[in-house]
Amino acid sequence: MTYRPSRRFRRIAIASAVVAALAGANGPALYRFGGEAWHDHRINQPGYKAANGHWRTVDVPERYRVNTIHAALLHTGKVLLIAGSGNDAEQFRAKTFRTVLWDPERNTFANIPTPKDLFCAGHTQLPDGRLLVAGGTQRYETLEGDVEKAGGLMVVHNEDPDKPVTLPAGTRFTGRANGRTFASQAPVVVPRARKTTAPGTGKVTVTVSTARIYVEALRKGRRHQTGTQDQYRVHGLRGADRRNVYGIAQKLSFDKKDFQGIRDSYEFDPVAERYVRVDPMNEARWYPTLTTLADGSVLSVSGLDEIGQVVPGKNEIYDPETKKWSYLPEERFFPTYPALFLATGGRILYTGSNAGYGPADEGRTPGLWDLRTNEFREVPGIGDPDVLETSMSVLLPPAQEQRYMVLGGGGVGESRRATARTGIVDLTGPEPRFTPGPDLYAPVRYPSSVILPDDTVLTTNGSGGYRGRGGSDVLRAELYDAKANTVRAVADPLVGRNYHSGALLLPDGRVMTFGSDSLFADRSDTRPGEFQQQIDLYSPPYLFRGRRPELRGTGEPRTVELGGRVTFASEDAARVRTARLVRPGSFTHVTNVEQRSVALEFERAADGLTFTLPDDPSLVPPGYYMLNVLDGEGVPSESVWVRVPVSPDAEPVTVAPD
Repeated sequence: MTYRPSRRFRRIAIASAVVAALAGANGPALYRFGGEAWHDHRINQPGYKAANGHWRTVDVPERYRVNTIHAALLHTGKVLLIAGSGNDAEQFRAKTFRTVLWDPERNTFANIPTPKDLFCAGHTQLPDGRLLVAGGTQRYETLEGDVEKAGGLMVVHNEDPDKPVTLPAGTRFTGRANGRTFASQAPVVVPRARKTTAPGTGKVTVTVSTARIYVEALRKGRRHQTGTQDQYRVHGLRGADRRNVYGIAQKLSFDKKDFQGIRDSYEFDPVAERYVRVDPMNEARWYPTLTTLADGSVLSVSGLDEIGQVVPGKNEIYDPETKKWSYLPEERFFPTYPALFLATGGRILYTGSNAGYGPADEGRTPGLWDLRTNEFREVPGIGDPDVLETSMSVLLPPAQEQRYMVLGGGGVGESRRATARTGIVDLTGPEPRFTPGPDLYAPVRYPSSVILPDDTVLTTNGSGGYRGRGGSDVLRAELYDAKANTVRAVADPLVGRNYHSGALLLPDGRVMTFGSDSLFADRSDTRPGEFQQQIDLYSPPYLFRGRRPELRGTGEPRTVELGGRVTFASEDAARVRTARLVRPGSFTHVTNVEQRSVALEFERAADGLTFTLPDDPSLVPPGYYMLNVLDGEGVPSESVWVRVPVSPDAEPVTVAPD
């Protein structure tokens, strides 16, 4: 008898075959779904979090999403997110400049009116808690082949020793020999000529003054370019000015036009939550570094000027009292966004890290710079010295040990080279020299490193290629133990971050990460990239190890002088093992020279703790700080804020006479 399966059996068999066929066709997707589900389950387990930390995404309403280029933590606990035009030429042409103020505790946002394009400015913390923001963008770059009008540098001369001359934007210059006319793209002030009288003879010498301005032809077309030097008549002048004031230009052509900087400077007031205009810098700067000094003044270095050239070593100092800028008496050249740290003794350590523009053979050697004498002492030993561009640098905790670390980096410009190298230099010895540290998780440009209150350094992300080319973003993170000189991997970041990205420590001990500006969105480099507007929060492992010790403040930051003492109430005094004073960060373009963690001595009482600050103004530059205590498991308290005023013992930097 021939076997005939039942109708029920046939239905089950057919259904099973269909399921098998679908599984075969969609197996990889089902596997990925299962893998992702298991991964999400695993990373949310308490044990995993206690060992590796945890990431989550911040919910940012659409109207507050910006291309965050710069981020700074303010003493109000809020974070200033500065985009300016956000590396978006259309926004620049529309004069749409953005700043958003974010409150991480309440997750609230506010749009802040932004007076100028602060895209690629410099910024630093001031002694009174304001944030100084200086420089930005006057003009976007135009690549060779896209330049429509001939243009370039015009040097304007003034031979009159009795008065300066102001030329508005749009001033025309006509060549005496070539007859071609060009117009200035910004206003310019040409100082009066310098007049000196020789002692004894009474002979008077007049030295012509100069100012530089970018000019463009009035019309498109190559017939308007020039090929040789010419002297130019300035339109609109009268009387003796027509003879005393003139321009000189070399070739005015269709070469690539780089970004151009502005002189504008602002202080952001965290209480009023607005920008306040102060005197402009003497030099226009795009990609400058600002470093707060021991006396509370600010050093401004490098950047592209108003014609797109690296500022040729003209460095200046900002006085927060007078709100004015003055040149240093001598020049020293650095590439753009150099990592310049205030070191003990008032010296400046240049680690060699920088973010780009500048010749490959000038200003890239690490060293110690004495601002008083302009002496620069090279610090040798860094591994891969020709791949320091787009590397990260940090002052390792605690700051008293004066050990600095350089992490990753790449070759000059759009080089394909990247390194996993780290190097550490100890400035306390007689002959400082870099020695190798443990390698990073991968060869990366643009890594972001943040000092944590438990004396570890979190490093995240970066890319193996220039601006993430070839899909080279690295979704890795690790903690470096400064005491043990060891690293260990922690939870992987949620998104890739390369150029125009960064990270900051928040008062509650978490770390925010922001930005990323990939050139392309695929491995084959065929689809243009989009700016990563997502903000993520990383909770380090110490936030999953039990109850945190507490410090109780009054709600208002305490003021404590260097060498002074300050007391906070705490029911956990017996648990406390260490205390750290952490300066709030100010991060842009792989550069955060603000962050530092200072070890504090303390005494226990029945109901609190009394802390003693170091007395070295170069170790603790004036400003606001987050004070944390940690228990024996390395679990930190939430921060309380203290303000350190300018020390009367801080030696001011000598500036050039006006």
